[in-house]
Amino acid sequence: MIEIKSCPKAYSKEQDKACSPTETVARVRERLTSFGSDILAEARRIDTGRLGIPVYMSICGDAARRVMPTRKQMGKGASPIQAEASALMELTERYSFFTFWDDETNFETLTWSEAEAKWPGRLIPVSEIIKSAGDTITEEDAVRVLDLVRWRFYPATNVTLGREEYVPLDWFKKLNEFNGSSAGNTFEESILQGASELVERHVSAVTDRTTPTMPTLDPDSSDDPVLAELVRAFRDNGIRFWLKDMTLGMPAPTVAALAYDPATFPDTSEIVYTAGTAASPAKAAIRALTEVAQLAGDFETEANYEASGLPKYTSLDAISHITDGSVAPLSSLPSITAGDIGRELHNLTEGLSAQGYTLYSVSTMHPTLGIPANYSFVPGFLFRERTEHASLGLFVGRILAEESPLDETAQGLEVLEAVYPGAHFLPFFRALASLRMGDTDGAARLFAAAEPLQPCEDDKGLAAFYQAYALTQSGDFAAAEPHLDRAITHCPEVKEYFNLRGVSRFKRKDFEHAIEDFRAALDLDSGSAMDLANMGMCYKNLGRRDEAIHCLANALKLDQSLDFARVHLDEILGDR
Repeated sequence: MIEIKSCPKAYSKEQDKACSPTETVARVRERLTSFGSDILAEARRIDTGRLGIPVYMSICGDAARRVMPTRKQMGKGASPIQAEASALMELTERYSFFTFWDDETNFETLTWSEAEAKWPGRLIPVSEIIKSAGDTITEEDAVRVLDLVRWRFYPATNVTLGREEYVPLDWFKKLNEFNGSSAGNTFEESILQGASELVERHVSAVTDRTTPTMPTLDPDSSDDPVLAELVRAFRDNGIRFWLKDMTLGMPAPTVAALAYDPATFPDTSEIVYTAGTAASPAKAAIRALTEVAQLAGDFETEANYEASGLPKYTSLDAISHITDGSVAPLSSLPSITAGDIGRELHNLTEGLSAQGYTLYSVSTMHPTLGIPANYSFVPGFLFRERTEHASLGLFVGRILAEESPLDETAQGLEVLEAVYPGAHFLPFFRALASLRMGDTDGAARLFAAAEPLQPCEDDKGLAAFYQAYALTQSGDFAAAEPHLDRAITHCPEVKEYFNLRGVSRFKRKDFEHAIEDFRAALDLDSGSAMDLANMGMCYKNLGRRDEAIHCLANALKLDQSLDFARVHLDEILGDR
């Protein structure tokens, strides 16, 4: 169990830390250097200097690449040393997290009932599992559903009550992905950071779903010198920005920041919308503004950020509901600040508990790195990327359809039918199971039947996409295209839909239109090496060598494992 101790602040200029960022960088670099370049290949500053707000990037080494889905991490701060510390700690956090999950010896794999028998009275209450999915089923039915699959149990610290409970940790990973992962100079610092990010994601999701009118915060109402410098940097460069109170009654303050540059938008910059949660209102505002700087590329580099906690807006007409609102001082927000980080963590958990929320955390600290790292979760908190129509049955059904042995899938789905009669997700999961069994034609028909039953555009789009995917597995690319058209109409911000339509058009030698799809996918994720390589292949087939070389070479810079891109690039260069 993690024991929460006193952790006096030794640094509080732009962030509240247990030691200075100079000490953090020195210690983390020393630990990483012991691995050579296996974890950290490089860390460098990447902002243009226009705003004077530093942004750093840490690049994964070979060992990190083997366990991590990401290749680079960004770090932000009001000073270069803090931004560097942030980038290094972000790498440490992610590497520790994915290494932890990669080691199966960490877990005991059991059904829920088996876990109850093994750890009587020491299991997370099933009511917390129900709450985590936003479900309303009985505890008896919840156990029936949970027993359909085997879970990876791990002892977690109930930070709120100060006790250890066994939890099905992969359930929370299924719900939250790696949101809630963190690293810090101490466990208290790490857990508070992870918990603050969970609050930030929760209020962002609520705001996205309910679009409340939020008070506009007066940035000049604070006497914090770091915040004043950030505000001056935005104003001096003509950046229009709004700070908004997105706290929504949580004990810790959340400040949202919306910004754009009238001089460069939309040609070389974007509207950036993000949020920050911290112990004090000023620190929350600092976090939000430095996050804007991280995502914006100094508002002059054609940077294309990927939306996560909050939606991404592409027109000024779409943001009026955010810019509206009465003006309030930063002091109107709550604060959990104290001179001790352990005390701030207590203040947060006490405030969350009063609202019925419990904070859990596990240590994911890498045994050799020895830098405190955690994975934290709060049952009942929302996450924007999670469907609004979540339920325990939906997530268990997905596991049955995608991961469970096929002889258990059909029986499990029948149990779900009994607990959730007529649920919209059941036809979709039966279609997924057919696809796993290799019945692509049958799966396509089942996805077609499931599509109109789905409750929202996202789910309809997914059913249309899978209908197309099943057809492409049979080689019928022409038949797949109208379903992809429909998927994109339902969900125009999913890059995978454009990618598959581009592939389908490529297979039919419609290279010009395929390029449009791969470019659209890149507009949604500029770091997609596969879409860049696919675009290069289209240019090659059209005889446009220079453009093909540019795309293929840049794709290989992003991902050296794309052997087909290397082969075709060498072929083009050899022809010259």
